[in-house]
Amino acid sequence: MIGAQQVVDSALAAASADETIVIVTDRVAASLRWANNTMTTNGVSTSRSTTVISIARQGKTARVGSLRTAEVDPELIPRLVQASAEAAAAAPEASDAAPLLSGSGVPDDWDAPVPGTGVEVFADVAASLSQSFRGVELLAGFARHELETTFLATSTGVRRRFTQPTGTVEINARHGEASAWMGVGTLDFVDVSTDSMLEQLSTRLDWAARRVELPAGRYETIMSPSTVADMMIFLGWSMAGRGAHEGRTALSRPGGGTRLGERLTELPLTMYSDPHAAGLRCLPFVAADSSSETVSVFDNGMEIERVEWIRDGVINALAYPRAAAAEFDAPVAIAADNLLVTGGEASLDDMIAGTEHGLLVNTLWYIREVDPTTMLLTGLTRDGVYLVEDGEVRGAVNNFRFNESPLDLLRRATQAGVSEQTLPREWGDWATRAAMPSLRIPDFHMSSVSPAQ
Repeated sequence: MIGAQQVVDSALAAASADETIVIVTDRVAASLRWANNTMTTNGVSTSRSTTVISIARQGKTARVGSLRTAEVDPELIPRLVQASAEAAAAAPEASDAAPLLSGSGVPDDWDAPVPGTGVEVFADVAASLSQSFRGVELLAGFARHELETTFLATSTGVRRRFTQPTGTVEINARHGEASAWMGVGTLDFVDVSTDSMLEQLSTRLDWAARRVELPAGRYETIMSPSTVADMMIFLGWSMAGRGAHEGRTALSRPGGGTRLGERLTELPLTMYSDPHAAGLRCLPFVAADSSSETVSVFDNGMEIERVEWIRDGVINALAYPRAAAAEFDAPVAIAADNLLVTGGEASLDDMIAGTEHGLLVNTLWYIREVDPTTMLLTGLTRDGVYLVEDGEVRGAVNNFRFNESPLDLLRRATQAGVSEQTLPREWGDWATRAAMPSLRIPDFHMSSVSPAQ
């Protein structure tokens, strides 16, 4: 397989469109799986995706053709480029047309080899698990590590390169009818304490020695950082400025305009994305193979900056690619592939100690949108809902279906914990880089009892 840099050069050399963008991504992924207290599979895989975006311009209008392939045969590259140009010629006018960025030189690491990974990255995880396999809990789970190196080049001289490390560990523990889940995200596994994860899982299984059946209703609820991540990430994905201006989303102001500047919560919470956030670093430039309301192919190669979407409880920014920003006279704002919420001060133990009667919810799953105009979501609890009485966890309760909006949760939250790096359960396959607080909600809506175990 030829190098990604050669693919870029070959595609640009074959280009016939007015402008051409080439994105090549090389992936190396290692995985480790275990079940029933036994290691089951491990392995390493490699792959490449090549995207050619052709732009045909006529006056102030532009047409875009974008084609992607997983083929690695270099002889196919000219055909991909030609097909992309033909697609652009036949495409409708692009509503997000803008000039491409101009080049600023070749990065120093452009020609460096693509880094790899292997199962040896899981050595400490495997060692801790092997010791725990002799315990009473049944353990199952999955660990993965992926290095994704992106090369982006345009016919206007832009050259960008970045290697994205992504790692996760998810562990399920069972004892009798009780189950518990924990997950963490990581860049390199150096910061993963499997022993600590297993200790916390054991504590949760001990809590579940007593089981309490509760009806549906509204309960004071402490949401763990993982559950907060699942709700806030959906909010982050829904911050498109265009949809808000056009009255189609929960961020549209009744009567017209957007909710920019509106206070969501009295708590001093700030929600932001930042490609350079410590421990959560991610792609620092736009690399889009298609346009959407929040990203544009015409912005490829553009630097992604820190954006405070909510600042001290107030909606501070909405997502605008360059064309939309110009149309709505708004600042350009592009979301990085991470999300952080900060501003809380309490520890989770303190929040539990301050609860007279309520629930502690550790994971959510099967989340779906019910009403986009209010951002109402529904989903289920899973693997650990606990009863808190007089400042202590007293047992596990049955699972529930919930109906809640991330915006409403922020409005009603009465306490926030210290932000910590976490892994969302529902969105963990797509959004692994998050830091969230625990949140206290005085009346979390458990709409019905779920029979799931």
